[in-house]
Amino acid sequence: MYNMRIRPTSIVSCLVLAVSCEPANAQPAAVRALDSLDLVRYAGRWHEVARLPNRFQRNCAADATATYELDGDAIRVINTCRDSAGAAVRAEGRGRLADRRGPASRLKVRFAPRALSFLPMVWADYWVLDLTEDYSAALVGTPDRAYLWILSRQPSLDAAVYDQLVATAARQGFDVSRIMRAGSR
Repeated sequence: MYNMRIRPTSIVSCLVLAVSCEPANAQPAAVRALDSLDLVRYAGRWHEVARLPNRFQRNCAADATATYELDGDAIRVINTCRDSAGAAVRAEGRGRLADRRGPASRLKVRFAPRALSFLPMVWADYWVLDLTEDYSAALVGTPDRAYLWILSRQPSLDAAVYDQLVATAARQGFDVSRIMRAGSR
């Protein structure tokens, strides 16, 4: 038999460890969009600097851009990229505020035909999660953390700004280890 002597410091250490550990099934706090967004300043062309992998961009190998044009109460969305053979790929959609009383940073977008726009499932969340003060770089994601993009007005982005946006994504519970940078696909 072993003679086990338990020290008071061991008990305290175990209690501290037990209290500080989150349960394995604990969920991170809800994703938060920005409190406000000036859609006029946000409109225009954005270059994709990085993203989480997703099925609808699997053919995009380079030069991914998104252009947002205000059209009354709607937003015209034009996404372009080049596939691995260099051919242009284009998708056009529509965007709108997710809630007319809510912040402009929470949008819904659809790429399905207009005739199907009455179906809720054709509208996808598009939330602006972080934005530089000068509107030169943005972090966009979805509240379920399935989609994430880092966008810039220029094809490249300062490393410090990129790191800031990745840090915001990590704080919001996104799996930043899966982020794919443009040019590394």
